[in-house]
Amino acid sequence: MNFQRGQDDNIEINVTSLIDVVLLLLIFFMVSTTFLNPEHINLTLPSASKNSEQKETPAPVDVTIDREGHYFVNGKALLSAQESALRQGMTEAADGQQEPRVLIHADASATHQSVITVLDVARQLGWVHVSFATEVRAEGEATDTAGK
Repeated sequence: MNFQRGQDDNIEINVTSLIDVVLLLLIFFMVSTTFLNPEHINLTLPSASKNSEQKETPAPVDVTIDREGHYFVNGKALLSAQESALRQGMTEAADGQQEPRVLIHADASATHQSVITVLDVARQLGWVHVSFATEVRAEGEATDTAGK
């Protein structure tokens, strides 16, 4: 037996290849795992009785803006395009509702400022339920982005 003193007993283990194998296994399991898609889960939802005292939603305040910038509130033309006339017309059309819905029908050629004026008046009145009426475009119809 050969017992040598002074020999360095530091044993090194090369783990580089072990790390490579573990990473390859991780990648394999990540790629081969199927994740649940909630759209394909079949559910039978519970049923509840219909509430007989459902609140009827009041008609919204319809504000229409034509291409010349004239305002119409619930189909009635306003005498002027001033902000004060618009505020008065919208308040009368709200018919005492605290937070009425506002539906804006703006012509595609209407100025941006006229739409912003309606939004500003609604904000001043404290009305936050504002939406815009749009038309659904046909699938094959292209959008004209060039200026005319």
